[in-house]
Amino acid sequence: MANCKKQCGPGYKSPLDAFINGKRETILYTICIQPNTLTKKKSDYLATIDVNPNSPTYSQVIFRTNFENVGDELHHFGWNTCSSCYDDCTKSRNKVILPSLGSDRIYVLDVTNEKAPKLHKTIEPSEVHALNVSTLHTTHCLPNGYVMISTMGDAEGNGKGDFLLIDAEEGVVKETWTKGNTAKFGYDFWYQPYWDVLVSSEWGTPKDFKIGFNPDHINDIGIYNIYNWLFIYLTHICNFKYVYKIEKYGRSLNFYSWSERTLLQTIDLGTDGIAPLEIRFLHNPKASEGFVGCAVNSNVFRFFRTDDGTWDSEKVISVPKKTVKDSNGLKEISGMITDILISLDDKYLYFSNWLHGDVRQYDITNTSKPKLVGQIFLGGLLLNDELLTIVKDSELKKQPEPVYIKERRLFGSPQMLQLSLDGKRLYVTTSLFTPWDKQFYPESVKHGSTLVKLDVDTINGGLSLDQDFLIDFGKEPDGPIMAHETRYPGGDCTSDIWLTED
Repeated sequence: MANCKKQCGPGYKSPLDAFINGKRETILYTICIQPNTLTKKKSDYLATIDVNPNSPTYSQVIFRTNFENVGDELHHFGWNTCSSCYDDCTKSRNKVILPSLGSDRIYVLDVTNEKAPKLHKTIEPSEVHALNVSTLHTTHCLPNGYVMISTMGDAEGNGKGDFLLIDAEEGVVKETWTKGNTAKFGYDFWYQPYWDVLVSSEWGTPKDFKIGFNPDHINDIGIYNIYNWLFIYLTHICNFKYVYKIEKYGRSLNFYSWSERTLLQTIDLGTDGIAPLEIRFLHNPKASEGFVGCAVNSNVFRFFRTDDGTWDSEKVISVPKKTVKDSNGLKEISGMITDILISLDDKYLYFSNWLHGDVRQYDITNTSKPKLVGQIFLGGLLLNDELLTIVKDSELKKQPEPVYIKERRLFGSPQMLQLSLDGKRLYVTTSLFTPWDKQFYPESVKHGSTLVKLDVDTINGGLSLDQDFLIDFGKEPDGPIMAHETRYPGGDCTSDIWLTED
């Protein structure tokens, strides 16, 4: 690390420095996915959006960085360097790293011109598969200047949780991160060097979830099928049948030694914790706790370090299922928590219920007892003009109404969230993953995604929809597009990890 007289590296000194002194975002970068690659041979792209209220192009897409290939399914992305390199004046946040969930291709963009990112380097899938990993997800910059990307599968699409290290400047794959045993599944991750820990979450088996959501995959059971003499003997002589669970969806948190790069502990969250997706430590780098949102049964777990140095968890939020009636009779609908984030002052936790259609805000001043202080519906399956009726609901007194901004209906449901550094503006997009979008919200795919802005009451809690801000991705030049993750050039609440608290 360079010995600088004063900070001139990327990011901010601490989370509170970013919260108090951070610049207001003027540009958003949003992933745009082409959902109809069979009929439209068009590529995904990164949209640059003007969010400066004083600009003549406010609330408009002002640039599109198109890519070379079709069917990448861009998903999450991150920086070449961030606040973890705050003291290194040789580092600059001048590139974004965009891995593909579908193709396993990795794009490196030069963002020296913030308004017009351009392609710097492409890492082909063969370079990724050569290390027997696939299905790329979360991107985090590391203090040593490398970039780490979590993986969810092996080269054949079976479940495998590992991490890929790349050199963003050179645009090359270096190695996989884990030494020794890998996790059964992968998805998101966060690291906390102060406690020598990295924690990761789990989605499922890529070759299964990539074709859509099948509820039968949640608790699949199979017969062990090893054709060796011992198995045959036990089966036919002793009348023994060995039954085992073919897990297609994860339900565990995996804790690694940050310094040794080894898997130390796995916590099974049980049926309440099936598909633990987005995972967040508190931003305070000395905090030894965080939260994870579990999609299938809509629960949030708190994880925390114990006195003996191991890790434990507890369920702290549970979203009740809704009993509804449609033409096929009664059924239950889970909220399906698909994204969570924490404000930089560690006061509020936000998450989206992708099936119910609401965004929630919780006061986590007491981390063991989060308090709901804000909620807003922006779509979902529960709307009163859908072909179902809610017959049992412990929370709502009536079904939500469809939402319109500038005479444009918000189809689909709120999904990806991004919060401003000062915590006052929450940006929301609607796409989860193309096969699932088509399965649950075909009208959203037909009309395209939207990006909206929620104004946040940071004192008492509360969310309100800004009726003057709308990005309608149904009106894009190549037709309706699905919008996923959003980031800011100066860093945001989910991309930066800090090493010091002051």
